[in-house]
Amino acid sequence: MIKIAPSILSADFCNLERDIHRIRSADWVHVDVMDGCFVPNITIGVPVVKSIRNHTDMFLDVHLMIDKPVRYVKAFAQAGADLLSIHLEADHPTRIAEALKIMEDCGVKKAVALRPITAAEAVLPYLEKLDMVLVMTVEPGFGGQAFLERQLDTIRRVRQLIDEVNPACELEVDGGINPVTARQVVEAGANVLVAGSSVYGAPDIELAIASLRQPPEN
Repeated sequence: MIKIAPSILSADFCNLERDIHRIRSADWVHVDVMDGCFVPNITIGVPVVKSIRNHTDMFLDVHLMIDKPVRYVKAFAQAGADLLSIHLEADHPTRIAEALKIMEDCGVKKAVALRPITAAEAVLPYLEKLDMVLVMTVEPGFGGQAFLERQLDTIRRVRQLIDEVNPACELEVDGGINPVTARQVVEAGANVLVAGSSVYGAPDIELAIASLRQPPEN
C-alpha cells in the first residue's frame, strides 16, 4: 500500500491547523525540522510539533534535518512525533546508534535518512532495527526543488537491502514528488511518498493526494 505524507513545509504557517486539516485524506503529516546548520534553512522546532500534536491525530512523520540529532530526539518524541528520521550524515555512527536507541526507549518509530551524496549501503549497520529508510531525491533544505533522477538507483538498492535484511521496513522518498515522479519511485521500490508543493500548490488538494496514490501510466 502506498502512503502519502504531505510536507507542511509548503503549507501556510499562519494557517497551519487549517492546512493540516486540508490533507486529512493523506496517511501521514510530514514535518520538516531544519536547524540552519545541517541545512542552510531554519524551519520549526519542538514547540510547533507539540502544538500540531494537540490539533491532529494523524501520524506525525518528523524529519530531523539537524546537526547532532541525538541532542533532540527525546524532546521531539515527547512532543508527539510518531516517527523520527535522522540523517546519517549528521553525526558519528556511534551517536546515530545512540539516537536510535533513545527513539526505541521513547516508543517512537525509527528511521534514517540519506542525502543524495550518501550510498545506499550506509544504512546497513542500522537496517535490521529500523522502521523506515528515507531517501532524499533533492538536496535537503528547501522545498520546490527538481527531482534528481539519479536517485532512482539509490531507491532500488535500498529496496533490495530492505528485502534482504528487514522486509517490514518502509521506504520513504522525499523531494520533487509529483504524479509523474511518484510512479518512478514506486516502481523503484518506495512505498511512502512525501510531497509538498505538488499537494499544497494544487487547486484541489484531495485530488492531488489521490493522484499520487494512483499516478498516471507512463
